[in-house]
Amino acid sequence: QVQLVESGGGLVQAGGSLRLSCAASGRTFSSYTMGWFRQAPGKVREFVAAISRSGGNIYYADSVKGRFTISRDNAKNTVYLQMNSLKPEDTAVYFCAADPRGTWYSGTYYSYDYSYDYWGQGTQVTVSS
Repeated sequence: QVQLVESGGGLVQAGGSLRLSCAASGRTFSSYTMGWFRQAPGKVREFVAAISRSGGNIYYADSVKGRFTISRDNAKNTVYLQMNSLKPEDTAVYFCAADPRGTWYSGTYYSYDYSYDYWGQGTQVTVSS
């Protein structure tokens, strides 16, 4: 069983930055593909970014490309989402997710929520205009 705990959310003005963290339990974090998703009120959950176990493969949604950066520290069992140039439309609950199978299939594959077995509880990000 993998437990994921997100942190770092909050209220920020448009144009500002936040860094989200997701701490994972388990001794095999370095074998997990990790992803970030978000869900705004009244909308479906959408993909944000994914990173392979070594960090060598990264994939972003077009809506965040150039503004958000996903990274990981396997020694700390943590994945990060650095969010810059935030916009009001980035307001959502942000979730991290883990696929423990250890193989990077494709960026497109990891943009689907069914590709992940474990999910965190989410952290709220609110961007004011």
